[in-house]
Amino acid sequence: MKRMALLWSVVKGDARVLWHALRQPERPVWLLPATALLALYALDPFNIAMPLAGVVDDGIIVPLALHVIVRCLPAHLRGARRARA
Repeated sequence: MKRMALLWSVVKGDARVLWHALRQPERPVWLLPATALLALYALDPFNIAMPLAGVVDDGIIVPLALHVIVRCLPAHLRGARRARA
C-alpha cells in the first residue's frame, strides 16, 4: 500500500509540472503532441475490450510515460513549479 501511495504522489507531482509547462509560452514544440498522445493512449478502446488488462496497462505505462515526458522538459519548466510548491 505504501508503494501505491508513493506512486500516486510521483504521478500527482508530474501531472502538476506538466500542467504548468503546458501553460507556458516557451514550452517545447513536442510537448503538446506528446501530451495528447498520452491522453489518447490512456483512453484507448483496449480498455473497453479487456477492462482488467487495460487498467493494469494504464497503471504502468501511463505513469511511466508521464514521468519520461516531465524528465525531458527543460530545467526551467521543470523546476519553476517545484520552487513555488
